[in-house]
Amino acid sequence: MSAAGIVFSNIHDDCISELTRVRTMASVPFGGKYRLVDFPLSNMVNSNIYNIKIITHYNYHSLMDHIGSGKEWDLARRNGGVKILPPFITAYANRENSLYTTRLEALQSVSASLDEIEDEYVVMSDCDIICNINLRDIINSHISSGADMTVAVKSEILTDKQAAKSIIFRADDENRITDVLSFPEEYSGHGYVWMNIIVMSKQKLMSTILDSTAHNYRSLIQDIIAKRLKKENYRIFEYEGYFGQIKSITEYYRENMSMIKNNSARELFTRQHSPIYTSTPETSPTYYGPSSSVKSSMISDGCTIEGRVENSILFSGVKIGKNTTVKNSIVFEDTVVSGNVKLNCVIADKNVVIREGRVLSGHETAPFYIEKNKMI
Repeated sequence: MSAAGIVFSNIHDDCISELTRVRTMASVPFGGKYRLVDFPLSNMVNSNIYNIKIITHYNYHSLMDHIGSGKEWDLARRNGGVKILPPFITAYANRENSLYTTRLEALQSVSASLDEIEDEYVVMSDCDIICNINLRDIINSHISSGADMTVAVKSEILTDKQAAKSIIFRADDENRITDVLSFPEEYSGHGYVWMNIIVMSKQKLMSTILDSTAHNYRSLIQDIIAKRLKKENYRIFEYEGYFGQIKSITEYYRENMSMIKNNSARELFTRQHSPIYTSTPETSPTYYGPSSSVKSSMISDGCTIEGRVENSILFSGVKIGKNTTVKNSIVFEDTVVSGNVKLNCVIADKNVVIREGRVLSGHETAPFYIEKNKMI
């Protein structure tokens, strides 16, 4: 039994448009040294999936820089490995010559490349999820149930606001899907929330793509799953570990802060047999000045800290000046925070310069974002 992986790098870019103006969702920094694509890639590699295709859209240069040859994930291979698929890989992939907006359109646009997959099964994943999951369990469940498609879900108690941002499945006692609710406006209580992970056979995937192209279908959820529930055997697989999903800049901030406050979230990175891999440049150790103070924070290598950092995440190369206080904030790579500055609930993108004496504050429900290369 062999399986290939498909990763959607640009789906959900609109959810955190502040961070995806210059990059894909897949290459958004996370947790001090990671990128969001590290989660699906690591989940696949840890599940012995070594043939992975990443479907791109636009702004994917930083993604290419991060992945490189794929050696950090053991994907620098002659056969298989990781391949980035630019949009519309063939002249016939998109007759209207327009960019895709859904997973189904993305699959249609690279169908020629997907047809070359020789593995029996395919695992598809988005890049907006934070989890450490054994995909082999889903594949085995898919095979044993004889399903046409299996989707990974998380059982949650939802408020009406949470439900309005989720795709929710209903299933019977045998885990067969009986209904699907897409972003319901009047729903609360228990629900199986889709984790944006799908398993199906390669043969079934290609027939679905061909059928959707012939009928001009666009949505995998509405045009395929919802319409075929009674004809096809679609099933859920319930995941019980830590699961986070990024649907807004506020949720991005909250998930990052969970890496500091939540033991279950931190354990995502400490599992001996299923680590989360990433590509990190070789840098010098972080320098802590005589007057520096660091508390409850995640600090990457290569930083210079001469002020106070509390409950914050610093990526590599960050400089914190004297008499400066950084609290409840996320500071991206190579950002300079000068002296006598106060930051609270701030997300500072890469190469930001915050000049001396500035006072910037957001709130955990509305973090203050500073765009890349900005000087304040």
